Amino acid sequence: MYVRLFSAIWLLLCIWLAFVAWGFQAPFAYDPVGPRAYPLLLLGLMGAGALWLIIKPGLMEQQLHIPTLKRSAMCVLVLLAYALTFEPLGFVLSTCVAVFLLGLLFTGRPVPCLISAVLMGILLFLLFDYLLDVPLPLGVLEAYVEG
Repeated sequence: MYVRLFSAIWLLLCIWLAFVAWGFQAPFAYDPVGPRAYPLLLLGLMGAGALWLIIKPGLMEQQLHIPTLKRSAMCVLVLLAYALTFEPLGFVLSTCVAVFLLGLLFTGRPVPCLISAVLMGILLFLLFDYLLDVPLPLGVLEAYVEG
């Protein structure tokens, strides 16, 4: 019952935020898809998940165990740290650290997690910056790239 109630409230919140996000306009085109595509995509995915939980809540009736709660809380903390370090450290370094920590959090071995983190940070930066023409912050690497 609580899952359906929470999901219904979350779905209404997603719908309201989608109406808000639809009005996002940028005074200049800094990105080929505009400022509203990303929030609308995320809200659509969250709304679809909430709708699924309203229709079939039985999948969420499992008990949460303390280790699962700790891992979930650590995941939220890593993602919060990623958001806070995105500008000062830059995309590449903050992504590398976040991917490495999330890999370890989900029982990955340190060396493969490190290799995956470095590759993901660099390749995603190249994808967004050069192929999609979306400027990303360089942070502490700015002195090395432009200087």
